[in-house]
Amino acid sequence: MRLSLSLNGRLLRLAAALPLAALGWSALPTAALAGNEAGAKGAQIYCFMRSSGNNHEVSWKAAYAVIKRQSASVFKTSPEHAAVMITEAVVADPGKYNDCGRYLGDLYVKAVDTNEEKNQSTHPDSTSSGITSGTGASGSSNRYAY
Repeated sequence: MRLSLSLNGRLLRLAAALPLAALGWSALPTAALAGNEAGAKGAQIYCFMRSSGNNHEVSWKAAYAVIKRQSASVFKTSPEHAAVMITEAVVADPGKYNDCGRYLGDLYVKAVDTNEEKNQSTHPDSTSSGITSGTGASGSSNRYAY
């Protein structure tokens, strides 16, 4: 008898939780679409500003501000994720963002520089200034050596 009461209690709790779970699942596509829209708006702003002659820093700040404000996420959108959102929007519809592909690399320069600094500081051939002493085949420093 006690077993059946315990089972009934569990079933009642499960039945009460199902509508809440359904609401949560139905909101997921909306949140994903809002993220895509925020990325597309950010890409539109970034590409328009760059093609109008603005530098990367100003264009990036404007695009990132829009992405942060219009993202449906509970959490703040990181700069790295915002850069990916802009890149995905441009790659998905390159005709919409005329000649913007040439600016996309600027979104990742800081991340590349940061990784290079980390690698140089832990590399055994690095000097205290963070510049490697080794040279590439052409006699100059090999920037892309791993």
